[in-house]
Amino acid sequence: MSSNFQLFNTAVMGMSAQTDALANISENIANNNTVGFKRATTHFQTILSGFQGPQQAGGGVSTYTRYDVEGKGALISTNSSTDLAIQGDGFFVVQDNSGNIFLTRAGSFNPDVNGKLVNSAGYTLMGFSVNSNENISAANMTSGNLTEVAIQENKLYSNPTTNGVISVNLPAGASIVGPALLPSTNNPGANATIKTSVSVYDNLGQKVDLDIYYAKSAANTWEASIYNSADATSGGFPYASAALGVQALSFSPNNGEIINGSPINFSIPNGQSVVVDVSQTTQLGSSFEVNNLNFNGNAPAGVKEVEIGEDGVMAYRLDNGQSINAYKLGLATVNAPSRLKNYTGNAFITNSESGQMMIGEPGKGGLGLIQSSSLEASTVDLATELSSMIIAQRSFAANSQSFQVASEILQILNNLK
Repeated sequence: MSSNFQLFNTAVMGMSAQTDALANISENIANNNTVGFKRATTHFQTILSGFQGPQQAGGGVSTYTRYDVEGKGALISTNSSTDLAIQGDGFFVVQDNSGNIFLTRAGSFNPDVNGKLVNSAGYTLMGFSVNSNENISAANMTSGNLTEVAIQENKLYSNPTTNGVISVNLPAGASIVGPALLPSTNNPGANATIKTSVSVYDNLGQKVDLDIYYAKSAANTWEASIYNSADATSGGFPYASAALGVQALSFSPNNGEIINGSPINFSIPNGQSVVVDVSQTTQLGSSFEVNNLNFNGNAPAGVKEVEIGEDGVMAYRLDNGQSINAYKLGLATVNAPSRLKNYTGNAFITNSESGQMMIGEPGKGGLGLIQSSSLEASTVDLATELSSMIIAQRSFAANSQSFQVASEILQILNNLK
């Protein structure tokens, strides 16, 4: 009799296992079009009769569900720059309204009423704030420095100038200017071989025009002096204030390349300290020519569009054509991604089996690149799921037949009395 009742138990476990399989198949089919969804697979485990007692006949089966966390869906192009996908390994770091941190590859982010980038599951994208055109170092990309990524389109942005590049050719045949008449002296009779100008920006985004003078002080030696144009009196020397910065430039007599390519350092009135790269300046037998005259910083302007690069740098393209960095998006990983705990909204939670979250720069340390205006499709294949459904359905029917046979046997045994 005991073996007959065990037959019931085995058949019931078989039907329960196939029910689990059908549930996972149904979940997969339902999420066929869900961005970032990872297919659920049912794994069967044999329960041997020996574990149920030596006198028990027949074993059974149990199941556990595994999500294809490391699987990668196809990338789908979109028209929104804040739709994000990952080419390669890694997860976006997101946060719920309670401040809980999750990992996900569901990158359908859009600004909410407060400008926060929130995906379709309601999770807010996390990143690292950066200042102006500067980037954030990898050492600072830790969970403690994460902040909510929000697009502030209802304000103006300006950035002070902090660096620049001046690349010119100085004519080798220019006349030497005496020490008392060098532009750096700011004397009324100061004489410059060459003058050019450039605009930079102070802390409030106000334009500051600079006058840049070059004077040949000796053979193969020049002096560069930078003045605030607003301090000029009668259109030239003397200026109301001394030069903002002065730098001696020495050149090789053999090829005209700069020898002492030290940068020019100066401070903008009501602005920042500026470092100017002059390492590409030359002294050749040609006329004065400006090859590159470029400084960062911008006047106040509104956000026209958001740009997110493969390296995770999120920048605002302003109305005036300038671009300023706002955030750096990192990607997270764990030692055992397949052990991450699945959570509602195509999110995952770290645990002792998966290992702790590690954040790094996209494209480095085995992490993938971020693809803007793209989404990662579900890893579900409908043909596979429908085939699996037929197999599970037939297996359930077969187990139900075993249960029915056990019932008939029990009925026969009862009738023998």
